[in-house]
Amino acid sequence: MTRRILFASLTTLLVAVPAFAQPADPIPTPATPPTDAPPTPPSPDAPPITPPVVVAPLPPPEPVVAPPPGPTGTGDKSPTFVKGKTELTFYGFMQLYGIYDSTQGLNEQAQNTAIPRPSAYAGEHGESQLSARHSRLGLKISQPVTNDIKATGQFEMDFLGNQPANPPGVTESAFYQNATMRFRHVFAKLETPYVDVVAGQWWSLFGWQSYFHPNSVEIQGLPGQAYKRVAQFRLAKTIKTDAVTVDVAIAAQRPPQRASATPDGVAGIKLTFNQLKGWRTKGANDSSLDGAAIGISGIVRHFAVDEFSAAPKSQVTTNAGAISIDAMLPIIPATAKSHGNALTATGSFVQGSGIEDQYDGLTFGVSEPALPTPMGATVAPTYTPNIDNGLAMFLADGTLHAVKLQTYMAGLQYYLPGSGRAWVSLNYTHTKSDNAAQFGNVQKIWDHAYYVDANLFFDATPSVRFGVLYSRINQTYAGADKVTNETEAHNNRVSATMLFLF
Repeated sequence: MTRRILFASLTTLLVAVPAFAQPADPIPTPATPPTDAPPTPPSPDAPPITPPVVVAPLPPPEPVVAPPPGPTGTGDKSPTFVKGKTELTFYGFMQLYGIYDSTQGLNEQAQNTAIPRPSAYAGEHGESQLSARHSRLGLKISQPVTNDIKATGQFEMDFLGNQPANPPGVTESAFYQNATMRFRHVFAKLETPYVDVVAGQWWSLFGWQSYFHPNSVEIQGLPGQAYKRVAQFRLAKTIKTDAVTVDVAIAAQRPPQRASATPDGVAGIKLTFNQLKGWRTKGANDSSLDGAAIGISGIVRHFAVDEFSAAPKSQVTTNAGAISIDAMLPIIPATAKSHGNALTATGSFVQGSGIEDQYDGLTFGVSEPALPTPMGATVAPTYTPNIDNGLAMFLADGTLHAVKLQTYMAGLQYYLPGSGRAWVSLNYTHTKSDNAAQFGNVQKIWDHAYYVDANLFFDATPSVRFGVLYSRINQTYAGADKVTNETEAHNNRVSATMLFLF
C-alpha cells in the first residue's frame, strides 16, 4: 500500500515538471483505481515498480566554427564574417617600427625629404624614433552576384595622417602617441562580363600600382618610387588565356590643381604571364605568388596657374605628363607549395614632367621667384600660387614650366632554401631633374639623388614577421655649400620592425 501511494505521488510530481523539461513523447500517467474498490495488493513475487524516468530534450548542437585562417600578409585569407548576404573580411597588421638616422629631420617615412647638409647642425647630429603609427586596419565588403554584376568595396586606414608640424604644432609625445587616422583606400568596384568599374580612392593607375611595388622594411613609398593613392573613376577590362592575362584600363584621376578644371587622364596595359610564377613581398607585409608581368602606363595633365602677380587677373597654362614602364620577373620561379630558393626581381622606369605629386614628398626644394619691387617701395609684394609646390613653376620672366623628372628603380628578393620563412631583399632607386635648378635658391635645391637599402626578414609564425634594414640616401645639391664647398648630403638609416599580420 505504501509503495503504491509513493508511486502515485512521484507520478504526480513528474507530471508537474515545466514544459521545457517534458520529453517529445510524454509518458502516460497510470490510471487511478476507483475510490470504492479496494486496492489490489501487489504480488509478493512481482518485481518492484520503477518510476518512469523523464529525460529532457537535448539542446541543439552548437554551430561548428572553423578556426580563422592566416593573415593576408602571408598569402592566406583573412577571417571572413557573413551577415545575411554580405561578406565582411577584416585584415591588416599591428606594427612597431624602430629607427636610427644619422641626421635629423626625417620621420618614419624617409620619402623624398631634403637631407640637411653636413655643415648644418641637423646634418651632424642623429636621432631615433619608436613608432606604431603605421599600423593598419582594412575591411573588404562583398555582395552576392546580381544580374551578372559582382559588387565589392574596400575601406582601409592607418595612423600616418597629417598633424601640425612637430614642433611647435604638437609635442613629440602627442605626435607619436595621439596619431591621426587617415584613410588609404575607400572605393567601390563593379565587375561585369563586359567591363569593370572602380570609383573612389585607390592605387593610381600610373605605374600599375601596387603590382610592381618592391620589398623593404622602409615604409613606402621609397625615395624615387612612384607611390600614389588617388580618387578616380576607372574602367578596366581583363582578358584571360591559359598563357597570358591582358589588363587594359583608363582612368580619370583627381587633378593636382583644382583650378585647372581638368582631371588627370591615365591609361595603361599590363601583360601577366600565367605559367611563370614568382614569390614576392610587396612592402613589408603582403607576400603572394604572382605571375611575371610587364606594365606600361601614361599620365597627362593640365595646369592653369594664377599669373605671376600679387593681384592675378588671368591664368597661365601648361601641359605635362609622363610614362612609366614596370616589370616583375621571377628569376628562380616558385610554386604554391614551395617558395624556398625563389628569386624575384622588380623594376620601374619613369620619364616626364609635372608629376612630382606621384611621389611622396618630392619637390626638389624648388620655390617661386620673388616679384619685382615696385618703384618707391621698400618691400616686394608676395605671390601666392594656387598650385602645390614642385609641379609647375614660374621663372622671373613670368613664364610657366613643368618641373622635369626621371626615376628608375630595381629590386631583388631571395627566399632562403627550405621553408622560405627567411629572405633578403635589395633595392636601388635614382632620381633626377634636368631643370629644377632654375626654380629658386640653388643652395636649397637638390636635383640628383640615389637610395639603396638591404633588408632581412623572418616569419616566426604565419602571423608574426620581423625585419631589419640598412639604407642610405645621397642627394646632390645644385649649389655648393658656402662653408664646406660640398654639394652632397646623405643620411644613413638603421631600422627594425615587428608586424602582427591578420
